[in-house]
Amino acid sequence: MDNDLLQTQDLGKDYRVGTQLVRALNGVSVGIRAGEFVAVMGPSGSGKSTFMNLLGCLDTPSRGRYLLEGAEVSSLSPLERARVRNRRIGFVFQSFNLLPRTSALENVALPLRYGGADRRGRLARAEEVLAAVGLADRAGHHPSQLSGGQQQRVAIARALVNSPALILADEPTGALDTRTGIEVMALFQGLNREGMTIVVVTHEPEIAAFAGRVLLFRDGHLVDDRTPERVEDAALVLAQMPEAEALQP
Repeated sequence: MDNDLLQTQDLGKDYRVGTQLVRALNGVSVGIRAGEFVAVMGPSGSGKSTFMNLLGCLDTPSRGRYLLEGAEVSSLSPLERARVRNRRIGFVFQSFNLLPRTSALENVALPLRYGGADRRGRLARAEEVLAAVGLADRAGHHPSQLSGGQQQRVAIARALVNSPALILADEPTGALDTRTGIEVMALFQGLNREGMTIVVVTHEPEIAAFAGRVLLFRDGHLVDDRTPERVEDAALVLAQMPEAEALQP
């Protein structure tokens, strides 16, 4: 559709394991509009991670098409895909993937360095996005000096620093306790309300409920595309959580 930020058409991905051909993804056609907040769910081996890797230009499809902002990206060269990843897509992972001996500020500025921005400009932009995620006072701290939730906020700031069209988050709350996970989802909700398009892979229905749409995968197929009973305000959930419940992992 013309309003889609991204669109897949009969997307498929095969892997060869020994002599066996494994169809990890088979015939997936879906569109995601700009400004949507989408959760991708499915059991292990369902194809949801393969789908995320293809959306993030981390892999190429075996067949079908992938269009991002109207441009065909599934057949780009490795260098061209790297440019798309750096400029148009922000990534957030379960394990944070921060450089341990580097400050929060420098971690956030790293994608700008790869993009060729000068040091003063990239540090100014990094300061801006750190402030946006509530960590202006932690800019000089190394990851070991930050809590898990703070590290994930640094990772989100890093994903935002290039002003991407799309944020892809792979199990972003998987390494966090319940309260901190909801705090991260509250941050995603806030970014989405400001117009950011977000796709989150999760195996937790409670996390998927913060999205406005859920794509369910099974055996490499997209089997359901639904609107969940959405939790409209993660901040309200936090305020209503008993302290004992909040501390449970």
